Amino acid sequence: MLEIEYSFREKDLIHYNELQIDTSADLQKKLKRNRLFFPGTLAIFGLFLWSYYSDYRTALYIVTISICWAIVIPQIIILSFRKGVLNSYTQKEKEAMFGQYRLRIDPKALAEKSPSGKHKMPWKTILRIEHVRDYIHIVLDNGAALVIPLETVTDGDIQEFARQVKKMIDLYG
Repeated sequence: MLEIEYSFREKDLIHYNELQIDTSADLQKKLKRNRLFFPGTLAIFGLFLWSYYSDYRTALYIVTISICWAIVIPQIIILSFRKGVLNSYTQKEKEAMFGQYRLRIDPKALAEKSPSGKHKMPWKTILRIEHVRDYIHIVLDNGAALVIPLETVTDGDIQEFARQVKKMIDLYG
């Protein structure tokens, strides 16, 4: 049977959670509000001061603040999210999550040997396999995913492994 071995790191966990940001309507709404609505309101107020009161200096300050807000605040929100992701796990959970993984395709299940132990995931519990940037995600029905960073694969042919996983999902799914 086909096998691969790879390392899972903190930056890989952050990558997966950032993809969740991209698909989260609530967080996208929050980012848009901080990128457009509030700075736009400030800019309009600054332009009003400029045109109505001819207060160029205050208008320039307000417009500058609105531009800085539109650029900096969304980045701060994303950095805060990244930090929150890592802080949401205890040290023991991190030790069980990060490290060397070995995946093996068996006839009835996908076998995983990880820092947390050995597990078998029946093919019917695997929803799909996705190739996203430099990662392969094996999405499970419980909302979790196995994130395989292509750059850390140390053993096995990842492309052939991914094709075989897709075949097994189609066969049993």
